[in-house]
Amino acid sequence: MSKWVSNIIVIICILVFLASGLYLLRYYLSARQTEGELDELLSLKTEGEAEMDNEVVTTPEGKKILKKYKKLYKRNSDLIGWVTVDGTPIDYPVMQTKNDPELYLHCNYKKEYDVNGLPFLDAKCDVEDMQSNLIMYGHHMKSGLMFAHLVDYDSVDFYKKHPVIQFDTLYEERKYEIVAAFYSQVYKEDQDVFKYYNWPGHLTKKQYNNYVKNVKKLSQYDTGITPEYGEQLITLVTCAYQTEDGRFVVVAKRKE
Repeated sequence: MSKWVSNIIVIICILVFLASGLYLLRYYLSARQTEGELDELLSLKTEGEAEMDNEVVTTPEGKKILKKYKKLYKRNSDLIGWVTVDGTPIDYPVMQTKNDPELYLHCNYKKEYDVNGLPFLDAKCDVEDMQSNLIMYGHHMKSGLMFAHLVDYDSVDFYKKHPVIQFDTLYEERKYEIVAAFYSQVYKEDQDVFKYYNWPGHLTKKQYNNYVKNVKKLSQYDTGITPEYGEQLITLVTCAYQTEDGRFVVVAKRKE
């Protein structure tokens, strides 16, 4: 009887080991496939920038698109911009779908299922509103993809080397100076604490100043940067594991 039980335990352990190995293999292959697709998108951006054609591509609102984003926009009109953080692999298209806010949580540029997703802008945000807070979300993947390296801003030394984030819209190149970097979490509704995620989109002067005051108070270090109303904010968010439903947040202001 004891030998029979031992054999069952061994078989179960083998099955668990094989299942874990299969999961890791699928995760690795998925990450490699996603990297290949992202490289292709980056190539389209580079090719578009180098082309000499005079073709004008506009959005439905009639706004002219920068030539480096024309090919990308033709492939997927959900594209709203491109985010780049020097010193990290973060160099990705940013999507926005106001009718389906979290579509790109688990979709790639082809709108096919992809556990890695793509960075996306909160549906309440308007990139042209200078009195707004643009909240952008991206997964923290163990492979290092998406916003995993956003947590590099936990280090003041990393911040000092990379104090600026680039976020281009479809229409212009933009740079943003880091204001604050901090750990937070998704709180229960009845908890009376500052919840950064409740402040997307257009802000009144009072709301703006309150948001700035709170994120600076939470920051891991003092950047010496204090935005003034009318300087657009961008807030990048990813998962963190310091607590249940943890988040790591980087806030920056538009640099003129």
